[in-house]
Amino acid sequence: MTVSTLTSHPHYPEWKIRPGYGRWKSTEVIDAVDVTRLRHYVPSNPGGFNRLVSELSFGLRLLFARWGRPDVVIMVSPALFSTAIAMLRARFGPRKPVVNIWVQDIYSLGITETGMGSGPVANLIASVERATLRAASGVVVIHDRFGEYLSRRLGVRPESIEVVRNWTHLDPAPPTDVAITRALHGWADGETVVLHAGNMGVKQGLENVVEAARLAEEQDSAVRFVLLGNGSQRNELQALGASISRLQFIGSLDDNGFQDALAAADVLLVNEKPGVSEMAVPSKLTSYFNAARPVIGATDPEGLTASEIETAEGGRIVRAGDPQALLDAALALGADPGLSLAMGANGFRYRTDVLSETAAIDRFMTWIHALVARSPKG
Repeated sequence: MTVSTLTSHPHYPEWKIRPGYGRWKSTEVIDAVDVTRLRHYVPSNPGGFNRLVSELSFGLRLLFARWGRPDVVIMVSPALFSTAIAMLRARFGPRKPVVNIWVQDIYSLGITETGMGSGPVANLIASVERATLRAASGVVVIHDRFGEYLSRRLGVRPESIEVVRNWTHLDPAPPTDVAITRALHGWADGETVVLHAGNMGVKQGLENVVEAARLAEEQDSAVRFVLLGNGSQRNELQALGASISRLQFIGSLDDNGFQDALAAADVLLVNEKPGVSEMAVPSKLTSYFNAARPVIGATDPEGLTASEIETAEGGRIVRAGDPQALLDAALALGADPGLSLAMGANGFRYRTDVLSETAAIDRFMTWIHALVARSPKG
């Protein structure tokens, strides 16, 4: 079996092409896979129209790129509009490969839940998503509730949907020297460190964390909130929290530094904007559970994120947009090391039993082989 990839240059979550990349077209081999990178428009401000142009520009690069003669094409959505253009080529080109779409977020639902679109715009996006997914030979989703939504609301045939959970890309973390890591980042022994790692975008609603840090300062609580990573909202958040001593920003780290930071924190945080409920399952949870630390989900109690944390028995849920509740939960976990240890162990067990890389990849490959067997050319 030969595998090749058409993708963009690395630019996320910074929304800036990383040093060493950016040629109009480049090729490399990664783990025996031929990777072709195509330059496209990367906006420094990825909101609204700019995001659409970015996706369309990548879709056009895919439309005119050399695909070879693939038997199977796997597309990843988002980006929806890039996927839609690639689907047009796959379905109307001379060769009709088996096409599977791997849905990481429900694009149309995300537009409405984050407040970035409504009315005619939301209807247009839902129409594009519906047509694109229904044109696929099969659709892989990362959660059962995704599959239910695609079937019920977008008309995707249930028999064409398969659930394959995202797995952690990190190996079980080696022992971390917690004291050295905490000293490196300036974390005192007597304070509870609450770490939010990953993208700082609209969906995360991290103004809530800034306000929780402000409350910690006002109430003289020994809690430090740390935002680790990058994203479209980072500069705005830094400006908002510039005078808050209980708030810290750390840039993106390599895998070892990232794992060390997660393991050295007292609590790991998933924070979501009020209204975000069904559009996505945060990929950071796999890394959080891998670190064996307790998790706070500041999110919709009925949403997917809350369901995942509760199923794992790996943490506590507080309502999105309630900074005092977030601070109180952090203080409670910081004061109960036994409970924190038990929750961390539960999360790691869930990562091992449910989020296994081997099990997920085996299921994915079995699904692809089944699609090929069912196709007219199979």
